[in-house]
Amino acid sequence: MDIHPPWQRPSVVYHSQRLAHSFHHWTGGQLVPAAEATAMAHQMFVAPFVLLSHGLEADPILNYGNQAALDLWQTDWEQLTRMPSRLTAEPTERQARAQQLTQATAAGCIENYRGIRITRTGRRFLIENATIWDVLDEAGDRCGQAAKFSDWMWLESD
Repeated sequence: MDIHPPWQRPSVVYHSQRLAHSFHHWTGGQLVPAAEATAMAHQMFVAPFVLLSHGLEADPILNYGNQAALDLWQTDWEQLTRMPSRLTAEPTERQARAQQLTQATAAGCIENYRGIRITRTGRRFLIENATIWDVLDEAGDRCGQAAKFSDWMWLESD
């Protein structure tokens, strides 16, 4: 187990750059202010918005979640980064989620996404105004998908 905070790990710093560059490619915006790579990774990890991504496996596995995502999904880095991303939605919501991800793939990016998600412990919440985009590698090839949102609310009391 790595004792360093996730944002200090070279692989996470590298992935954070891909997230930022891909977000800018698709939206023209910045996830966080431009900075040196490790500083940018730290800014993204402690940002006041939820940021997470998954790879391109047949059943995509989450490969990044900032602290806001870890808190919202009530999990830690090691658990999150082993979780199939489909498990962020309850079974009844997975088809609608998959359709939205397919639309994002076709367009490269979608904005104003809205959907119901579920935490690792079973709490349901609604996300709104999310941006979903394709993560690109240095050659411009698709290597995953990411989502960013600030608007969410619990759907029932704890």
